Amino acid sequence: MDYLVIGAGPAGLQLGHFLEQTGRRYLILEAGPAPGAFFRTFPRHRKLISINKKHTGWDDPELNLRMDWNSLLSDDPDLLFTRYSDRYFPGADDMVRYLADFAAARDLRIAYDTRVARVERGPAGDFRATDGQGRTHAARRLVVATGVSLPNVPPIPGIETAEVYNTASTDPADYLNQRVLIIGRGNSAFETADNLVETAAVIHVAGPNSLKMAWRTHYVGHLRAVNNNLLDTYQLKSQNALLDGDVKRVERRDDGSYLVTVSFARADEVTKDIPYDKVIVCTGFRFDASIFAAECRPDLVIGDRFPALTPGYESVNVPGLYFAGTLTQSRDFKRGTSGFIHGFRYGVRALHRLLEVRHHGERWPGRDLTADPGALAEAVLDRVNRSSALWQQFGLLGDVVVLDGRGGARYLEELPVDLEGPPIGSAGHFTITLEYGPEHDQVDPFDVSVGRIRQSDAARAAEGHYLHPVVRHHRPGLPPAVHHVTENLENEWTSREVHFEPLWAFFARQTAAAPV
Repeated sequence: MDYLVIGAGPAGLQLGHFLEQTGRRYLILEAGPAPGAFFRTFPRHRKLISINKKHTGWDDPELNLRMDWNSLLSDDPDLLFTRYSDRYFPGADDMVRYLADFAAARDLRIAYDTRVARVERGPAGDFRATDGQGRTHAARRLVVATGVSLPNVPPIPGIETAEVYNTASTDPADYLNQRVLIIGRGNSAFETADNLVETAAVIHVAGPNSLKMAWRTHYVGHLRAVNNNLLDTYQLKSQNALLDGDVKRVERRDDGSYLVTVSFARADEVTKDIPYDKVIVCTGFRFDASIFAAECRPDLVIGDRFPALTPGYESVNVPGLYFAGTLTQSRDFKRGTSGFIHGFRYGVRALHRLLEVRHHGERWPGRDLTADPGALAEAVLDRVNRSSALWQQFGLLGDVVVLDGRGGARYLEELPVDLEGPPIGSAGHFTITLEYGPEHDQVDPFDVSVGRIRQSDAARAAEGHYLHPVVRHHRPGLPPAVHHVTENLENEWTSREVHFEPLWAFFARQTAAAPV
């Protein structure tokens, strides 16, 4: 067998679709009885925060994927998530139904009720996965798409006596007139808090770091507006509060209540013991590497929460062991979208293309064009004006234009930007990405006093904070030459004067400086 894939969640199904398309020998091993087991439980309050914008005003399916954060990639218009819900923030049960239909429609090879208990390396270097029934499944390469399945519980004395997000009651009546502490500052913490606003007497949300809002950082995993109602109740003096500091100790008292020691960051580390009726830990999840034998256990990063990966989604220390889905977010942790379907669906496609190139003798998909500056500028602007992959995986995936040194070029789509290769040759190659400006998360986008770059000011394009195209020319032994295409309010880089002509001039300078 060519590939074993562990996990039939969105990433496993997405990879299965591509493997099925190319006729590779593969099997997906799924612990549950159906796809998408994660979404049968999470989010606990059953509302997704991935947007489902059906009505975009566009009839281009590629553009529509910019606003559809839940669909997997396929050539079947019936397999778009927008057909499953009209809600902007849809229900998790709709995702469960969608994933089951996707697996069935694509006729994917999935072994259900097959929980992998052990992964080992065989004598020939293959991977052998033993399931709970003692059956062994072997393949040359292994792709892990299990997601993060273990609670990420911080090492706080007594925290084991608290409840955790995974199992805490979601019935607001169970918290009637109680004092509740929620440990964590992410969406799961505020989702939990928002659910209790009407019934709990007091809600405190504790964490050591400054609160980060997604609308400011552009990272969709930071606090989203749909979950931030508690902030109103805090700032409008409605008994709820954010505790900025470290929880030092959680003590469960004989009557079932808690006494929690908090060290406040804003008060010279002053500590205070605060009583609560309930304590709920909402501090995220981590990867479970316990199934791997020592000879193939992947290195972990970011507090041992995620596997350490190469730019090609491969374990840095276990050749042939790949990862897909939210497990790849070490590549852009808390900066990009690899932790979410709308980001990792493109990462999975890039992974599949890499596997095809490395192991099956295929070329990276691309098209030939002339190295004429006008043709290059038109090709780039055509792509950035409709690509959903560059839009969703900003700064992580990029198009590459390779010059052949004979007046021609080849345009390759959606490579990991720091991937080793392609060969740049004497003429070099260009990379095209969509990126936010430097320190964009330090700027309040709603502050009218903050200086802004006029959209007609192409000379100052590099100072823009908002998402915009960046083109770099890479040549041997030289730092990259960089051109920023001026940001645009509606993300339409179509002006001949502001967008096309400066980009044409950049290509003209760079191709003149290198043999084409």
